[in-house]
Amino acid sequence: MTDAHDPYDPYGGDRTDGGNGTGNGGDDGGGILRQPKAVWATAGAAVVAFMGIGLVDPILPSIAAGLAASPSEVSLLFTSYFLVTAVAMLFTGFVSSRIGGRRTLLAGLALVVVFAALSGTAGSVGELVGFRTGWGLGNALFVSTSLAVIVGAASGGSAAAILLYESALGLGMACGPLVGAVLGDLNWRYPFFGTAVLMAVGFAAIAAFLREQPPPARKTGLLDPLRALGHGGLASTAAAAFCYNYAFFTVLAFTPFVLHMSPYRSGAVFFGWGLLLAVFSVLVAPRLQRRFGSLRVLGGSLLLLAADLLVLGYGGHAAAVAGTVLSGAFIGVNNTVFTELALGVSDSPRPVASAGYNFVRWFAAAAAPYLAPKLAEWTDTHVPFVVAAVAAVTGAAIVWARRDALRHGAGDAGEPRADRAGRAPAPTASTA
Repeated sequence: MTDAHDPYDPYGGDRTDGGNGTGNGGDDGGGILRQPKAVWATAGAAVVAFMGIGLVDPILPSIAAGLAASPSEVSLLFTSYFLVTAVAMLFTGFVSSRIGGRRTLLAGLALVVVFAALSGTAGSVGELVGFRTGWGLGNALFVSTSLAVIVGAASGGSAAAILLYESALGLGMACGPLVGAVLGDLNWRYPFFGTAVLMAVGFAAIAAFLREQPPPARKTGLLDPLRALGHGGLASTAAAAFCYNYAFFTVLAFTPFVLHMSPYRSGAVFFGWGLLLAVFSVLVAPRLQRRFGSLRVLGGSLLLLAADLLVLGYGGHAAAVAGTVLSGAFIGVNNTVFTELALGVSDSPRPVASAGYNFVRWFAAAAAPYLAPKLAEWTDTHVPFVVAAVAAVTGAAIVWARRDALRHGAGDAGEPRADRAGRAPAPTASTA
């Protein structure tokens, strides 16, 4: 999928120096825990970046009460965040391939620090939505670059770097609701200030330990991600992922209003959700893929997610809590398989394929948080979960109908193919 010397790898894929915190891009047996400071600084900032996605989950009702806003108005915190993330996917590669990974990371972190702090000062839901938009832009710049930086600087080869990144993603998704609950129980503004402080620490660590990176040999054009979607397999993957993400973010953004729980209790529920997401993404999904093949695993997981959504929508309170936590397992599997398919199904460079894929799927993450409470206002609280279940089934149907096009990039057993250098395609930092 890429040449042996990947022009998008900040170190060209063949780093061997271990000094100055730059690490070793080769298989030196360093192991996942024996990493240079630059890697730990970037991974730590990635944890906080992914915390920001679920941070507001347990405090959505508190924000609505504090700002005298309706659930659909508060849900715009997700919509604005992910809408700008989707659009930003078209130019983050353009920016990072010209100014370098380190500067892109620092620019993204600086934006997050500023707009997270401003979010804590918001006097209306409109202001808060606007500040979350700026936060989303900063997060897009950071997460779209962080994995390439970790892979380029890590010891133990790309496999250890990817595992470290996926662990950071899972830890951030799990801890975000918990941190939001603990701080939000004191005041709904505190989680935003807390995020700003943590990201400022991440900014200082990356500025201190990550050296300036050489510019890539090949620059990304603004329209390259859209051109990549001309490939049928990648377009099919993006369309199925769009449906899946609608279901995913219905759970994430609408369920807190259905659970009717205190920030602490809601945070505990979504902490359990995040733990399952992390475990199934990093540990379970690869084992299932090896045994059954990626396409079977993906189709089955989407159907199970649809069934879980129906239980969540029509069951009692205990069933809703259990369904919310259990959905993390299916979401973790889907995240891993979808990302690998997106990066293995076409011949476009990994960052370009990822940008095109994420450009499509993040629009669903922007739509679901707004439409779900609107559907509940127009009908009842069951309908948003029915629509999300239908979306998940539609995603499974696309995977089945386009299985030949997807298998072309996934291999006979449904596994993602290796690139021309013999490496398995890696998830990108915009996978969240």
